[in-house]
Amino acid sequence: MAQPEKAQRQSVTLPSPIAKRVRALAKRENRSSSRVIVELIEAGLDAREEEKRTFFELADRLATSSDTSEQKRLKRELARMTYGE
Repeated sequence: MAQPEKAQRQSVTLPSPIAKRVRALAKRENRSSSRVIVELIEAGLDAREEEKRTFFELADRLATSSDTSEQKRLKRELARMTYGE
């Protein structure tokens, strides 16, 4: 039988405006602030992984593309992802 992952206690200091938003979200969703923080962190980590996957997919498409207009478009998209808008 697989053992459930053991939770680890972690102390984090949140800026006041963020803490207020977390408490409001927790109240609105009838959840604890801790649960909301965990869900937000999980969503953020998932978003980072998806962004990384997208970046490498674009890089692979750039490496295999022979169409110059598509290459330019892919380079712009990769630059936007790397350096921002």
